[in-house]
Amino acid sequence: MSGIKQPTLGIVASILIMALSLVFISLFSFQQFSGWVAFYLLCLIPMELVASVTWGSAEPGFVGRASQPLRGILLMLLCGVVGVGVTYLHWVFAGASVSPPAPMLSMTIIASVVIMFWMSIMFGGWPFTTLIPNKVAAGFVMLVVCYLINYGLFRVFFNYDFMQGAPVYVASLDPHGLFNAWDAVVFYVTAIAPLFLVALFDMWPLSKSPSLMKQPVLGIVWTIIALVIGGGAFYIGVVAMHMDPMKFLLSVTIPFIFGTIIMLNMLQNSVFAKFQQPLKGVLNLIASIVVGEVLAAIFSALAPVVTGNLKEGPPAYDHEIWLASALLSVTFPFLVAYADFFQMWPLQRAKAEKAVETAAGR
Repeated sequence: MSGIKQPTLGIVASILIMALSLVFISLFSFQQFSGWVAFYLLCLIPMELVASVTWGSAEPGFVGRASQPLRGILLMLLCGVVGVGVTYLHWVFAGASVSPPAPMLSMTIIASVVIMFWMSIMFGGWPFTTLIPNKVAAGFVMLVVCYLINYGLFRVFFNYDFMQGAPVYVASLDPHGLFNAWDAVVFYVTAIAPLFLVALFDMWPLSKSPSLMKQPVLGIVWTIIALVIGGGAFYIGVVAMHMDPMKFLLSVTIPFIFGTIIMLNMLQNSVFAKFQQPLKGVLNLIASIVVGEVLAAIFSALAPVVTGNLKEGPPAYDHEIWLASALLSVTFPFLVAYADFFQMWPLQRAKAEKAVETAAGR
């Protein structure tokens, strides 16, 4: 199995991890899965981004020197422990200890994932990795700042007045912000989607200008691109076409993001590697849309088998919440952990062990 090459390697790995994700989801009732399970997994994703992006899955040092599968196990344990701490602190201090987590707290955590994508990828960890020489310390400081920034923005933008009178409404947790909370959370996720779009094009055309590729200029430009494209897509779909925000999220935004994860992380950008930009990016974009839509449709069709029949649409959005959680709260972190933490061990065993030997100076 160690001789599998891309894109076959990514296809096999993706199928295995998606199957594992569905089996994992099947262990819980919808109430359990959409409550504490999805909430906890969302709480560990920002730490997963720190470990995989900022640390390159090689920090702390003893982890980077470990061979597979120990390295992957250690990184998963680290993220899991941090996730427990994040879950508890948010539940107590931002969630009023309401169990299961109220929609206000759940959306706060969803937004935190978006903020960490912005900080760790768009800004490349700047200014933390610049000001703090120790990568481990820089990562943890960035994690804390991420949650502080996120909570501040949550208080400004999210409004739950439309939930008043519903059993899940908790008045003390409603910040009464500027926008309907469903609109806000869908805009957040849609605004981060262009991050993946730019990655599909290997940073082209930004990469043609060395001055643009330096932080914080790159982060600022990338943020503007994301807000313009993501905001434009949101306006066209939700405002101009009057699509239900959750329908837009599940039919446009999430399938696209999920498709890019398969193309970039699991297939390691290998499918159209022989093509030059911008053609490569266009082909990557088309493939990401197709792959994402097909996989989202498959997951949606399997929901009754995995969890049971769920009602679609407002006010509860049970089916939509299940699908979003299945794709981005479970399958996404599982895919990233397998691709980055385990380096697709044992399917890619030879390459992973060679990387460990190189890191150890052997």
